[in-house]
Parts: sequence; C-alpha cells; structure tokens
Amino acid sequence: MNFQDIGRIPSPGDNVAIATRRLTGGSQFTYQGRAHTLSHTILEGHRFAIEPIGARHDLLSWGLPFGRALRDIDAGEYVCNRGILAALRLRNLDFGLPDTANFEDCVTTHELDERTFRPGTQVSLHAQRGTFEGYPRPGGRGVGTRNVIVILGTTSLSGSFVKALASRLKAESDRHTNIDGIAAVAHTEGGSDERPNNLDFVLRTLAGFMVHPNVGAILAVDYGSEVFTNAMLQEYIRAHDYPLDDVLHRFYSISQNYAAALDECERIVRGWLAPVSAMPRSTQPLSELKIALQCGGSDAFSGVSGNPLAGWVAREVIRHGGSASLAETDELIGAEPYILANTRDLTTAQRFLERIETFKERVAWHGHSAEGNPTGGNKFRGLYNIAIKSIGAARKKDPDVRLDYVIDYGERMKEPGYYFMDSPGNDLESIAGQVASGCNVIFFTTGNGSITNFPFVPTIKFVTTTGRWNLLSRDMDVDAGRYLDGASMEELGMETFRQTVDVASGVRSVGERAGHSQVSIWRDWRQTDGSHLEELRRQERPDGRPITIRASRKHDARFRARPTDRGFVTDQVGLILPTSLCSGQIALRIARQLNDRIPPGTRGVSRFVALPHTEGCGASSGENEEHQLRTTIGHLLHPFVATALLLEHGCERTHNDLMRHALEQRGLDPGRFGYASIQLDGGIEKVVSKVEQWFLNKLPPTSLAEPQEVGLEALSLGLLSVGPVSAPAAQALGRIAAAIVGSGGTVVIPENATLLRSSEFIEALGETGAVRPSLEYGQAVDQAGLHVMATPTHDGVETLTGLGGTGVQLMLAHVDGPPLQGHPMIPVLQVATDTLASRKFRKDLDQVLDPATCDSERMCRDLLNLLCHTASHEYEPRLWAAGCVDFQLTRGLLGVSL
Repeated sequence: MNFQDIGRIPSPGDNVAIATRRLTGGSQFTYQGRAHTLSHTILEGHRFAIEPIGARHDLLSWGLPFGRALRDIDAGEYVCNRGILAALRLRNLDFGLPDTANFEDCVTTHELDERTFRPGTQVSLHAQRGTFEGYPRPGGRGVGTRNVIVILGTTSLSGSFVKALASRLKAESDRHTNIDGIAAVAHTEGGSDERPNNLDFVLRTLAGFMVHPNVGAILAVDYGSEVFTNAMLQEYIRAHDYPLDDVLHRFYSISQNYAAALDECERIVRGWLAPVSAMPRSTQPLSELKIALQCGGSDAFSGVSGNPLAGWVAREVIRHGGSASLAETDELIGAEPYILANTRDLTTAQRFLERIETFKERVAWHGHSAEGNPTGGNKFRGLYNIAIKSIGAARKKDPDVRLDYVIDYGERMKEPGYYFMDSPGNDLESIAGQVASGCNVIFFTTGNGSITNFPFVPTIKFVTTTGRWNLLSRDMDVDAGRYLDGASMEELGMETFRQTVDVASGVRSVGERAGHSQVSIWRDWRQTDGSHLEELRRQERPDGRPITIRASRKHDARFRARPTDRGFVTDQVGLILPTSLCSGQIALRIARQLNDRIPPGTRGVSRFVALPHTEGCGASSGENEEHQLRTTIGHLLHPFVATALLLEHGCERTHNDLMRHALEQRGLDPGRFGYASIQLDGGIEKVVSKVEQWFLNKLPPTSLAEPQEVGLEALSLGLLSVGPVSAPAAQALGRIAAAIVGSGGTVVIPENATLLRSSEFIEALGETGAVRPSLEYGQAVDQAGLHVMATPTHDGVETLTGLGGTGVQLMLAHVDGPPLQGHPMIPVLQVATDTLASRKFRKDLDQVLDPATCDSERMCRDLLNLLCHTASHEYEPRLWAAGCVDFQLTRGLLGVSL
C-alpha cells in the first residue's frame, strides 16, 4: 500500500501518522521508498510509527510531543498508551490489541520565557469589508443574527416552568415573520440552599444572556427565595454596567400556583410579540460578527481538517473587523507553545497561562487532572490523551491570527479581535459562556458527529471526515473532510465563509431545523482546596442493609397494584435512557412520538418516559461517574420499567459499550435492554425510527395486567422533606414510615431530609439518635425495610433522581415554600404544613397539614389514604400531572467539569 492511501501526517517532522481508514495488521505500506509492516490492526484515526523511535524519545504530531516511548518503537508499529488500551478493551472489537503500551503520556508545564517573548502581529484588515443582514440593537449590545424571545429560568427551580411556557407559545413565532423563535433557557444551577462556588460565573452568564444581541425580549423567572435570585441578578447587571435598559425585559417571581403563574407569564410574552416582530433585519457590517469556536465529539482528524477550517473562516471574519473566541481551557494543555507563538503582549500570554494553572488547581482539589478530559468516543476515534487532543483543538486558532485578549468565563467581548475565554472542555458549559460573552454564531467542529445546539444562537457544524459526513449529512452543515480528500483549504474556507454570512443573515442551520437544543452553565464544584480530599476518599460506604427500627408495626391499609414477574407494581413504562447529555433531547422526542403513537395500556405499558440529564460527558470520572452508573442502572432495573433502551450520542464517556460493561460487572445481563446510537446509527431521523421500531417489536401485543388489591408490603416509598417540618407532621410521617416498614414494605429517606433532624420523627420510628446511610446515592434496594440514602447534594431534583434509582414507586415530599419539580417517571406527592409560605402554593400541593385542626394521628391516616389512592391511580399528584418535572444526576463532592 502507498502511504498516501492509508495515512496522514499533520506536520512535516512528525514521527507518527494518522490512519485514514482501518488498516489490517500484517499489511505492508511504503513510506519514503521503504517498506514497513503494520504490527496490529489499526482503527481509523489511530496512529502508527513512520520511522523508528528510540526509547525515551518523544512522539510528535503537529511538531509537538504528546507522549514518550517506553521502549524502542519500529516503523509500522501501532502506537498506544495504557489509556487507549483500556478504552478499547471496553469495546466489542473483532481483532486483538497489543498486550502492553509502548508510550507513556507526557505533559509538562509550559514555561514562558519573558526575555525572548516578542509581541505578535494580527492579520491585516480587508480594504473593503463585507456585510450581512442582522438586527441592530441599541445601547452597545451589538447586532443580532437572530431575533428571539427568551424565557429564562434564573435558577434550576424554574426550569420546568420556563420549558412549559415556551411549549405553550411555540406556534406563535411561526405567525410572526421577524421572530426567529420563543426559546426556553433552563439550566442546572441554583437548586441548592448552599451558596455555590460558581456564583460569579452563573451571574455573569445570566447577565450576558439578558443583553445578548440575539434577544428581542427576555423574561427571567424565579421564586425569589433561591440561593440566587432575580434581585441578585439585577444588582449584578447594574453593578457591571450591562445595557439592560435597552432590552425589552421583565423579571418575574412566582408567588402563586403553577397554572396561574403560567397564564400570567403567557400574557406578558404575548404582549411582546408585536414589538419584537417589528424589529426588522437590516444591512450590517461583518465587524459585528462574533464567532464562538468549539469542538466536541472530537477525533484524530479534528486538528487536521475541521478545526483548521473553522480557524480559517474565523481569520476571515477578523479580517472583516469581527471577533472570534477560543475556549475550553483544559483542551489547550500541551498546546501552549502553539497558542502563544502569536500573542498581543506579555500580559496576555501570562493571563492565558494563569487560567490554565488555575484550572489545573481547581480540578486537583477534587482528585482529578485534565487527563480525564478525553472521552471514550475521543479515544475510540484516535485521541489518546489530553496532549494530542489539545494540539488538535488549538488549530481553531489559525497560525496567522494573533491572540489578542484573555477573558473570564462569560465576560463580554468589547473589542474586535481574537479571544481566549476560560471555560471547561464540556461543550455545553463552554458554549454558554461564549454566548454570554456576546458570540452570535457558533462554529462547532465534530469528528464523531455531535448534534448539540444552543437555543438562541445558530450553530454551524463542521464534520471532519467525508465518511462521517455521508453517515450524518442530515445533521451536519459542513463537510470538512473534503480537505482530506484533496480540496484546498482556501476553497473550502471561502465556501464556508459565505455559508456563515448566509446563516448570520437568517438562513437556518441544520441544527435549527432539527428543533432541539440544550443549555448547561459551568456547573458548581464543591471543594475550595485539597484539604478534605483524602478524608472524602476514605469515607465508609453504606452496606445496603436496612435499618432496624423498634417502632415498626403492621398496618391494614390497602391499594391496587399490577402483578408482574418481579412482584406487584403500581405502573409499567417503556424507558428511553440517554447515556449522556447530548442524547437527552432526542430521547425526549422519541418518548413523545411513542406516546402519540401507542395508546396507554395497549402494549403492556401505560406510557413512555425519557430521562434527559447533563452528565456522561465533559466531567470527571471516579465518584461522579459512579453516581451516574449506579443511578441510571437503578432506573433501568426499576420495578416500573417493563422494557428499556439505552440511547447513546456516540462519543461520550458513558457510551453503550461502557454501560454494557457496567451491567456485566454487576452480574446483570446486558441483553435485557435495547441499544441505539445517534451517531453510529446514521443520525437523528434514522435512530428515531430504529428505536420506535425496537419498542414496537419488543412490547407484547397485550394490555396491562388487571390490578389487584395488596397491602403496604407491596409499597416502596421515597420520603423526603425540605425546610422545617412541624412536630405533628413529623410525628405523622414517622408513623407512616413505621407502618410501611412494619408491613414488610420499603421506605427510603435521603440523607439531606430535614426529617432526619427532627426528634419527633426519630422518636416515631422508635429511635433515639442519628441514622446513618444504608444506601449509596441512587443504589437500588435489595432488601425491604427502612433505608437512608447517602445524598451528597442539597439540590431537590438531584435528590429525587437518586431516590428514583433506589426503586421507590411513589414519593412523598414535605415542603416549606415553593414546591419541588417532580420525577418524570415516579409520582411525587407534595404536602406542607399550613404556613404563610405554603399558602401561596396551596393549589399545587396535594395536601395541607393544619396542626390547628388535626393531630398527628389524623394526619397519618389522611396521608396514608392519599398514598393508597395515588398508588391505585385514583389520584394524580397535581404538579406531577401538570408536567412540572425534571431529572438531574448529582456530581457529588468530587465531581468537576472537564
């Protein structure tokens, strides 16, 4: 074989090449007149030596080191480190792998030589600068590429509310030609009662969203009692001179029931339709374009085709007076020499290196390093470690372009030029910061074929190889693989530049036409130094055995449940479980379509459920990944689940093969479940069709089994409380727990429940002291009885998600203040003691407990009746039935964005 038919060398002087297709071990190739034999089968994107490399010598790509040889490496040898071998052994490969690695990772701290530093030069401006059709905004906000009404959940507590409101108004934008959409922006932050360490990042991001040039009008929604609020956001905006007065906006705090608040907010937004529609596009200079440069689902070719193409077009935008922003701090570790080769001044170079060191330090507090960044999808497609990933990621900066500014996460871009913004490598979290900084077009390079989109800024997706383009062309915008096939970078660059101008002028990108998007702000981190790390690592783990209580007693309450081969259950569902954040929106779409297509109860299930979340990619492994695997597997095994399918994006850390491996490690048969891949199955439309057909083939043609009367031995209850609980209510809830456990049933209480600090509740259980956790977060119950679930979070949605993993079939929450967002699969009843705080939300509560009119014994009786009616499907929890639900996995105490 001729080398040019099988390999690619990113830069002259490299001693390894990238395989451009799968190569069979034992095959021969000719390079520079010499014949070499391939040592092993090599996957597309993986590397092999093209010349002998001596032991302890560097392996080079793009002229930079990404590893050091552990021994002499012959030309033709597959080069591999321990990480890539471990990642590939999780995959179902049809060929053998080397027994041991032949190189080790090598990342050194870059030392800036101030004596030899020379300021760089920026590319020259075009004499004649181009234009596009955009929305000019007053007050220095810039020019919008879209005109969107945004409904912003200020914290995660109002996330389901803003999504419900946007869904109500979805059709309205179609009736107004100058409105490009009505978009909900919901995120994960602010659901705890503890001040988050990322508060400045969150407020800066939300402030940037409020004044973004693509925003025609914005409604920010909170409850006014969260850890950060609309009032704090307004104060931040004023203190930092954001031009909010020039934006059509409203801050709204929910102080009434859910339905009434939705109606009121709908009236507010409808009042904006006419003035926002009256904002026309007009001809604007290209200097108003601000490009966010991102890569996700990267592969070995990202740094060869896709990223250089994105960098080329960004250079062209800068030559027209515009701006571009590079981000993803940890994905530039190892590429510092390239980034700093052309820098504005010494201070800018120093700031860049300071951001990298700060990022490393924060991650180290949690026991991790940036080496944890590459995902299973990255490694499967040839990105061995963070150094080689970074060297390719840095190519989003064209070598001719000067690094002008280094800014913090979400900090506004005020001058033209090329920026670096501090952010994690997590795509969604990084994009949110770039949007907050003012970027009005997103370039997204992807090797595997990432489908992510942002709600109010268009995304142009560059796929790195023509093979992936052919597989996913309906979900991608640009085939950068044409460069590998022989097209010139100038030809592709000008073509893509013109496409960028068209999209900026209103032509919808592929992602916009697909109609799905997701937002995640740089998630909170729990440690502020490394002093607690070893203590946290040594913590004793729960043993899974139920807690013996002295006050347990049998109770004669009855309800109706359906018999199954796993016992009596109160529901049966079909579950679509996304393995990571990027497949969540497609899982939701599939569930909706199946619910529309299959009448409830006719195929052995009452409904179909999807559980979208923000984890599985762009975060650390270790404890964080354990929480995810344990909780998602708990949901797969949940008594409600008649049949389930795992839906991967295709390039994430927690891909389908890893999930199969995790199931096998727990002694479970992976063949019980279905599997689908958005990327490997050919894109969104094909995977939707595949999954729908899988369920149609898998589900029985029969209806649900008839329910039978059972006792409390068949009930498993999640019992939680937020805020203070009155003494009579605590006694009543303790008696309920004792009755269920005494009857042979199960009660799981999260460790963060205030009930566990109530002496009245503990005494009702017959206990006298603190109760230790018996279950890990999200751990499925093996033995009936009373359990306390370890809960390394104070977020209500994360708590309910963990409870869902334990297998409880019903949840009962005592709240004080705003009600919780429920669990999408499991009914959540919400009750409150009659207080001033609870009266505002009385119509959303399922029962109000008034100590003035009923004692704890009557409360116990009334709540048991409510539980039995709900379990029997004679009553539906109010907010749960209204769709006020959410699902979010905790990162625990040591999880951190990467």
